[in-house]
Amino acid sequence: MRELSSCSYRSLTHALRSISRKYNIPISTLKTNARILKELGIIEVSEGKPVKLTQAGQIITEIVNTRYNNGLNLDSRILSELSEKADLVRRYVLRMVAEAGAGHIGASLSVVDILVTLYLCKMRYDVRNPNWSLRDRLILSKGHAAPALYAVLSLVGFLPEDELWRFRDIESVLQGHPEMDIPGVDIVSGSLGQGLSIGCGMALALKRDGIPAKVYVIVGDGELDEGQVWEAALTASKLGLDNLVLIVDRNSYQQEGPTEHVKPLEPLAMKWIMFGWYVVEVDGHDFKQLLEALNEVDNVGKPSVIIAHTVKGKGFPPAEGNNVYHSRPVSKDELRSFGVL
Repeated sequence: MRELSSCSYRSLTHALRSISRKYNIPISTLKTNARILKELGIIEVSEGKPVKLTQAGQIITEIVNTRYNNGLNLDSRILSELSEKADLVRRYVLRMVAEAGAGHIGASLSVVDILVTLYLCKMRYDVRNPNWSLRDRLILSKGHAAPALYAVLSLVGFLPEDELWRFRDIESVLQGHPEMDIPGVDIVSGSLGQGLSIGCGMALALKRDGIPAKVYVIVGDGELDEGQVWEAALTASKLGLDNLVLIVDRNSYQQEGPTEHVKPLEPLAMKWIMFGWYVVEVDGHDFKQLLEALNEVDNVGKPSVIIAHTVKGKGFPPAEGNNVYHSRPVSKDELRSFGVL
């Protein structure tokens, strides 16, 4: 909807192809969205005429996507540094999984840029005092992406780098899912669907204690099949938890295959709007878009969700968009062949 309000497309096909290329969203998903938006009277589609928003569509777009002036100024040098850090994290993830002979590289690699943006640009924490009461909280509800979280925690100083290479070792603190005895980890996670409920509890406690901290919850899109997520969504809206930010890693795959084949989620943004949430959609590999969205949701007066469109397995060519690598480990020889080690 934001694209249609800001760009001129000569036809619906032109619009869908352009948006698909820009945000890495499958054409099939966009077609479903377009059909629903047309039925709801939000867009106008006429033969031989440009596709455009109706008056109702313009109003909804203005409500959902109002941009605040955050004074954001990410120059090319900073963007380059963030990209370099994300590349390093991806190498860490791949080596960890190769050393362990187990792990979920697809889900880990898709969430890297989100975690790097949060920890390097947004979240408030103290590596010398992991339990600092004023810290922002992070819940990685998609706990199988733990390698990405561990790599970022090491990058910012919570964990020594050497510990990463003991991933899943029985004597190591770094197991297949995050646990609370790991410095910088706020909650045990791994049983999908529970993270947002926990986030509601944390956000409510912070508000009642008068602590000005945020709770960030990262979920996978396949995880949205869980009914508990939507129960928590209603709770957050009812309680006005404006210190709660949900980030959906929208890589369009889950263990059984494409999300839209298993249990279609679209129109996903509209669902969250109807549940009373503030919604922003971004390219989940664009640091500027991610930070703009994180800044935008700071003062909207309601719980917020950032739908971050990502590529599963991002950064490792054989795994990009390839669900075979959902939980398939990689060998050191395979990494060397692609210049990772």
